Amino acid sequence: MTTIVEIENLSKTYDGGFQALKGVTLGIEEGEILALLGPNGAGKTTLISALCGIVTPTGGAARVGGHDVVTGYRAARAMVGLVPQEVALEPFERVINTVRFSRGLFGKGRDEALIERILRQLSLWDKRDARIRELSGGMKRRVLIAKALCHEPRVLFLDEPTAGVDVELRRDMWEIVEGLRRDGVTIILTTHYIEEAEAIADRIAVITGGDILLVEEKAALMQRMGRKVLRIDIGERLETVPEGLAGYDLTLGADAMSLTYTYDSHGQGTGITRLLQAIAAEGLSLRDVHTKQSSLEDIFVGLIKENAA
Repeated sequence: MTTIVEIENLSKTYDGGFQALKGVTLGIEEGEILALLGPNGAGKTTLISALCGIVTPTGGAARVGGHDVVTGYRAARAMVGLVPQEVALEPFERVINTVRFSRGLFGKGRDEALIERILRQLSLWDKRDARIRELSGGMKRRVLIAKALCHEPRVLFLDEPTAGVDVELRRDMWEIVEGLRRDGVTIILTTHYIEEAEAIADRIAVITGGDILLVEEKAALMQRMGRKVLRIDIGERLETVPEGLAGYDLTLGADAMSLTYTYDSHGQGTGITRLLQAIAAEGLSLRDVHTKQSSLEDIFVGLIKENAA
């Protein structure tokens, strides 16, 4: 695949001395969806802002479609669309004029059919003549998305696009994202709804403290770091884990009537058979067993905690 976004040792230090990016290196492939995950203050928005020409890097280099984001910023910026976290729109302008104006900023000719299609996709067509100040918060978020798409970008940055919006918009948003992916658009997503990233992303990048912690195919990451949890409900209350089960690294549940066992489902042996035999040997009665696969959120939280330790 072709690398459409190239980031090499990119850094950003603000006037007060805060280093938001510390030599980030990352390649993003054409047509993929990359989820950029990290805690608040990790550098996600700064990285996106640098790639979109909003923030000037203090070191390193970045290119979009081969165009340097500093020396060739006009060509680089023309290739990208951005849905920012903040809703900053002219309150007295009409929806359709707001979208038309954004298209004109990139030197694109009028294309009423395209604008109508985008507004219909986002359930904004009936609101096209409404003033921005008349819209709900969710509708304003839809206008931001329409503005980002109106000049037909090849790279789309979504910085917390569904934060605080209704379920309907989130569903519509991901339908549009899937359509854009089919058209070959590259999408970089930041979100606090990690289940969304798990559902749609091809690769996961984790950033913390201005550093990229890892970049990996989602499926490979889930297989490599994913764990399973077995909860065993027993028929009597326990004060502690019995000594005969001490070798299994069990955790006693808050109800004192369950035991939790974590294991690698991809290993050669899970140890479950021996564990159940040991429980029976202790004279404990089984009421039920449950298994749960660790999610991307579990993996993400574990990575961040491990890095902070």
